[in-house]
Amino acid sequence: MAHWKDGELLLNNYATRVSISASPIAVTILHFFNRWRRPDDLIALLPGYTPASVRRAARQLAASTMLVREGSPEARRDDKIAADWGAWLPDGGFHFATKNAPYVDPRWDARKRKSLLPTTPQPRFFKRYPRAPKVALPPLRPPSGEFLDVLHARKTHRTFSRRPVSVDQVSQLLGRVWGVQGWLETQEFGALAHKTSPSGGARHPGEVYVLAQRVDGLEPGLYHYDSIGHRLETISTGPVRSKAWRYCERQSHAREAAALFLMTAVFARTMWKYHHARAYRVVMLDAGHLCQTFCLVATWLGLGPFCTAALDDERIEKDLGIDGVNESVLYVAGVGRPGLPPAASRGAAAGRRRP
Repeated sequence: MAHWKDGELLLNNYATRVSISASPIAVTILHFFNRWRRPDDLIALLPGYTPASVRRAARQLAASTMLVREGSPEARRDDKIAADWGAWLPDGGFHFATKNAPYVDPRWDARKRKSLLPTTPQPRFFKRYPRAPKVALPPLRPPSGEFLDVLHARKTHRTFSRRPVSVDQVSQLLGRVWGVQGWLETQEFGALAHKTSPSGGARHPGEVYVLAQRVDGLEPGLYHYDSIGHRLETISTGPVRSKAWRYCERQSHAREAAALFLMTAVFARTMWKYHHARAYRVVMLDAGHLCQTFCLVATWLGLGPFCTAALDDERIEKDLGIDGVNESVLYVAGVGRPGLPPAASRGAAAGRRRP
């Protein structure tokens, strides 16, 4: 992708997340290499430059991942992205460009974290039309009944006790959130799965993997959830506490949770039906639907949930054995036995009404 910033031409390889400033002649060089050619063949195209400078320019573009060598692993990955994502490119390149973003180190103190914020005022959190006519609504009824109790009890937890969760609780979470509840027969698409969360076109691109840390009845390790058979498929076993910490960009509450639920998407399921990159939004919305259902089910089970998008994408994908192209991690949720109430550290003012 090419764009201009502060008078400079910038070239961005969204697949590698490398950005360089370049002279416009670089675009001519890249266009020349729209098919496999030898760098020496470029010399005749640019008679105004010395052969040494032309070769050097080609080497620099290759070193910055703007060019790839025929037969190299980088070229094979480019071919895979082009084949698997062809219908959604170039717009869908946003997905690759936002992987493995730099995050604030949670060990930094408040002053250092605050120094990264803009000096301008925060945008308003709520929108109003002061001059518009107002229509009063009936007051909300006091919460009563199990559903409203669960809805109002849902909080993000980041402090957990050392008590394990049970394999039955993990089973309930997986089955109620990702499990197939039934089937809908259609003439065009055959049998479509029905789940507790909506999915665009009933394509259900979401998959889930469990990183079990402290689950009674389940050996620590990585598992894939078979949503039709309602069972776990073992990927690997062994100590995982450091994995959880690294997966979630060194957030300590991920390491202290009893289990993480690594949410991925198999993009081909949605791409098969929807051929425009706008459907990428639908995949993201699907992940959000699943995660909210997860948080509510976890609360119903008496567990403390959290969710995060601060992820080491490539580390997770490598451990899961997925390619990061056709299937990629999007979101991570976790649970544990609640420790301190999640609002305790925010003081009594957290529950005070604001105008």
